[in-house]
Amino acid sequence: MDKRDLALDLFKNFKSSAVRKINKPAPTQRSGQPGDPELISGVLNNLISEREWDSGLAEGNLFITWATIVGADIAAHATPISIMDGVLTIQTSSSAWATQLTLVANDLLSTIKNDPSGATISKLIFIGPHAPSWKKGIRTIRNARGPRDTYG
Repeated sequence: MDKRDLALDLFKNFKSSAVRKINKPAPTQRSGQPGDPELISGVLNNLISEREWDSGLAEGNLFITWATIVGADIAAHATPISIMDGVLTIQTSSSAWATQLTLVANDLLSTIKNDPSGATISKLIFIGPHAPSWKKGIRTIRNARGPRDTYG
């Protein structure tokens, strides 16, 4: 098992982000005198581009506009859960819906990529609903069947 040096990882991360900031273009110049009012939309657009929040906003818009992207039928039975490294995890209402959506995953992925929100999704993963838990209370016995052990 290989141990990681966290200090070295942080230094490399800092060094790579410092290089990225150096090569970054200068912020846009203001058109008026200092102290003149500016449109809030311009200020927010500059802030988003300077801090590189474009991808995060695009992913958030994907969650908000999910029903319009995939349609009401699919949105009623499938909910996006998370986006990690370009992989969108979608939880479905049943395992049958997970299977059906897996069969049309390529079409669904192309629909998501063509959406104007701009989210960069490279793969879809479908999971079914969570099974109910038989555990009741905070204390449990290992390898016990719980309330079902009296039936047979």
